[in-house]
This record gives sequence, C-alpha cells and structure tokens, in this order.
Amino acid sequence: MINRPAMLPSAAREAFRDGLVEPTAGWSRGYAQANVLSIPREYAFDFLLFAQRNPKPCPILGVLEAGETTGPLLAGGDIRTDVPRYTVYRDGVKVDEPTDISGYWRDDLVTFLIGCSFTFEAALQDGGIAIAHIDQGVNVPMYSINRQCAPAGRMSGPMVVSMRPVPASQVADAVRITSRYPAVHGAPVHVGNPAELGIRDLSRPDFGDAVDIPDGHIPVFWACGVTPQAAVMQSCPPLAIGHAPGHMLITDARDSDYLIP
Repeated sequence: MINRPAMLPSAAREAFRDGLVEPTAGWSRGYAQANVLSIPREYAFDFLLFAQRNPKPCPILGVLEAGETTGPLLAGGDIRTDVPRYTVYRDGVKVDEPTDISGYWRDDLVTFLIGCSFTFEAALQDGGIAIAHIDQGVNVPMYSINRQCAPAGRMSGPMVVSMRPVPASQVADAVRITSRYPAVHGAPVHVGNPAELGIRDLSRPDFGDAVDIPDGHIPVFWACGVTPQAAVMQSCPPLAIGHAPGHMLITDARDSDYLIP
C-alpha cells in the first residue's frame, strides 16, 4: 500500500510516470503542488501578462522555456509524463485527457507552473481544520464564477475557485492560515453565499467532484489555478496543455518555501 502523504515528490512523479492516475490532494505532505499550463511561445507573453494582472488565481512559481521539459521544481522529472492526468485543448476545445503528452509535445511550448491551494491544506489540517475532499476521498470541487479576470493581449476568461466547507467557528482561522501563503492563492476570495459568485448549485461543480457539506459548515472559496484553462477555453489558442483539474505536479519545493511570517 502506498503511503501517499509520506512519499517524496520524485517518487510520486515516478508513480505517475508509470501510470498511476488519481487526484493529488494529500500527497507528499510538506511539498508544494503546482498547476500546469503549456502554451505556444507566441502566446506566452500574453499569458505571462495575464498572470501578472491576475496574481490571485495565477501565481507563477516557475517557467520552463520553450521546449524545456524539466527544471528546478521537478529535478530529474519530465513535465510530459509526471502529472497523473493532463487536458489537451485545440482552439479552446478539450480534445483529450491523456496520462502522457509526449505525442502532443512541441518544441515551441512554454510551460508555466502555477501555485496550487493543495499546498496549504497541510497547514489547515495542522490548524485543526478538516479537508472535506481528502476525508471523503474525492477530487476538490471547482467552479467558474461570475468574475472576469483582467484581460491581457489575446488572453481573457473567468476566475475559477475551489471550495472547502469550514465550520463557522473556524472560518477566521482558515483565512488567517491561508493568507500566509500568497504564492499558492492565499486567503479566500469569498466566504458564504455561493449565489454571489454566480454558483447556482454546489452539488454540480464545473470541475472536480461535489463534497458533502455538514451542518454548521460554511462554503469557503479560494482562487484556483484552473483559471488559466478557463482562459484557454475563452481565448482559443491553437494548442494548450494543462493538468487535469485536481491532478497536480508535485514539486520539489517545500510548503514552507512559500510561507510568509
């Protein structure tokens, strides 16, 4: 039996390279996880500017230059094989969800590694806040909302948020804990009524899985690194490759690398 929380990032990436497919929440405790977007070089500056203008949902941890498949955040790894599942878009339409993107790879693809809220979940747990999707064994629920990101060049799209139900008495703690991790989305963007975000039904997320919300718990929403894929769907570049939502790159960086005092 694999002890996922204790697994080193290199071992986790090897397991995914060998064909294991599952969401990565709770994996490699103490190590940061990252969203992934590979996009043609001609669109890379527009996306970089988009991320700069929208740092809450798109905090960039690292960039692999055109054609590069490895880097400091995944030493010895391969961005084409070391994520459990990917999404491939052509002209903004999802065409595949492979576990290996070698067949789609091009030497002009620039890869952005973007902060992921899975990184601060261990800190929430250490603070006594349960993580519903981990406890329930499902993917985190994610929703496209009615807030448009600031556009940049050819890139535009709505913000995506992830949701975690938190006991009312612990919401302030959740805000305090996550605010210390601005590089992985930081404090929530909304607490409470999902209708204010344009979410009609929490049981029908746009990405991931629904979770049970116990009595006395309040839905808390964090900006999500699936936002770049929502931008891809709206902006329609000829090719873009991302991680499948909830199936992240586990990096060699420590959670503590992104913790501010």
